[in-house]
Amino acid sequence: MADKMLKATLMKSAIGARPEIKATVESLGFRRMNQTRELPDNPAVRGMLRRVHFLVAVEGEPWERPKRAQYKIWRARSIKKHQRGH
Repeated sequence: MADKMLKATLMKSAIGARPEIKATVESLGFRRMNQTRELPDNPAVRGMLRRVHFLVAVEGEPWERPKRAQYKIWRARSIKKHQRGH
């Protein structure tokens, strides 16, 4: 039984990411940064890796560090200032 496997490494933290992204990273089995996992090569896993391509590097495919954190939860800091009266 020679099933194809993918080697994926969590390159960037999911802290502050949207809950769906955190759940996808967790369901792939990642627990810490720079952890490498061997995952089965099937459409479900490929789809999950595509959803978190900016956090996870797959062996044999180029990984580029994201320029901006578009996946993070946006929080307006100015609202806090206005609530304090500044």
